[in-house]
Amino acid sequence: MFVNASSGDESVSSPYTVSQAIANQDNSSQTVEGFIVGQPVSTTSVITSNFPNNYALALADSPSETNIEEMIYVQIPSSFRTSFGLQSNPSILEEKVRVTGTLTNYFAHAGIKDGTAFELQTDDEQPPETDPETPSPDGYYDEAEGKSGEQLKSALHNIIDDHTEISYSNVWEALRETDEDPNNSNNVLLLYTGRSQGKNENGGNADDWNREHVWAKSHGDFGTSMGPGTDLHHLRPTDASVNSSRSNLDFDDGGSEHTEASGNYYDSDSWEPRDSVKGDVARMIFYMDVRYEGDSGELDLELNDRVNNGSAPYHGKLSVLLEWHEEDPVDDFERRRNDIIYNDYQHNRNPFIDHPEWGEKFGINYCWKNSVHSAL
Repeated sequence: MFVNASSGDESVSSPYTVSQAIANQDNSSQTVEGFIVGQPVSTTSVITSNFPNNYALALADSPSETNIEEMIYVQIPSSFRTSFGLQSNPSILEEKVRVTGTLTNYFAHAGIKDGTAFELQTDDEQPPETDPETPSPDGYYDEAEGKSGEQLKSALHNIIDDHTEISYSNVWEALRETDEDPNNSNNVLLLYTGRSQGKNENGGNADDWNREHVWAKSHGDFGTSMGPGTDLHHLRPTDASVNSSRSNLDFDDGGSEHTEASGNYYDSDSWEPRDSVKGDVARMIFYMDVRYEGDSGELDLELNDRVNNGSAPYHGKLSVLLEWHEEDPVDDFERRRNDIIYNDYQHNRNPFIDHPEWGEKFGINYCWKNSVHSAL
C-alpha cells in the first residue's frame, strides 16, 4: 500500500501531489507522485499518442486529467529515457509514477527538472530497455531529403529558421543544462580545456567559465544581441582566460600549444582546438552559416577558406573545418546537447549533428564555391 499523497510531506514515503508541486515551484528537491497523462511538446500542448521522443512527461493527480493547468511537466534525464520515455514505452500512459527532482519551470510551465529517481508505482518491474530514440523528430528534415549544394542549404535554412530566441543573461542557465558533465551533474564541461567545473563557477575571473561564441561575435559584429549573439548551437562554456586567448581568431591548423589548454594551438590569425572537439567546432560553424542567411533583417553569415576575416560576416577556414568534421565524428554529448536545445530552448536543431553526411554535400557542392567567391 502507498501513503495517501493528498497529505504528502514531500518525502519519498509521503510525496507531494501534483497540485502541491505546482504550488511550490521553489527550486527545492522533492519527490512528487502523479499519473502519466501525456507528453508536453510546448507550454500549452500535451499529446497522448504518436510521441515524438522520450524527453518529457506530463503528470496529474488524475489519470483522466485534460486541463494543462492541473499538470506538471517533467524533464526526463538521459539515463531514464529508455525506461520512462513515452516513445519507447507508450504503455505506461496513465500509470502512477514517483519522480524526485527539482521543482522549477520546464517549457515555461510548472515543472520538475534534473530528476534523480523515477519509480513506477504499479509493480516492481520497470519497462524493458529498448533501442535508443531516433536522433530527430519524424518529418523534421523531409524538405531537405535528396537535395545537395545550394538547394540543400536553402532547405535546411528554412527548417531551422525562426527559432525561439533567448536573452544573453539566460544563456548562463541554458549552458548549465546543455553542457552538463555526464559524470557529474553539478558540473559543466569546458569546450577547449575539457575541464569539468562547477556550474556556478562562472564569471569573468581567469579561472571562471564564461560564454564562448564559437562563431566569433566580431565576425559580423553581432555582439550579444538576441539571434546569433545568443544562439545556443554555437555558445559553449570555456575557461575565461582561454576564451580571451582564442579571441576572434578563425579556425586553422598550427601554431603554439596553449599553456593552459593542452592540445589547443594558436598563432596570430588562427586557433586549433583539441582533437576531441574539432568536429564539434566544425558542425557549429556549419550551422551558423546555414541558419543566418540575411532574411528577416538578420545577418548573412558565410564560411570562406580564409583567416583574418576581422569584422566581416565571414568565418574560416572552410577546407580545414571539413577535415575536422570527418576526423572527429558526432558523439553522444553533441546529440544530447542538440536534443536539449531543441526541446527546452530554441526548438530548432543542428542538422549536421543529426545528418553528418550533409557536411560533405554542403561543403563540397555549395560552400566551397561560395567561399571562393567571397574571397575574391
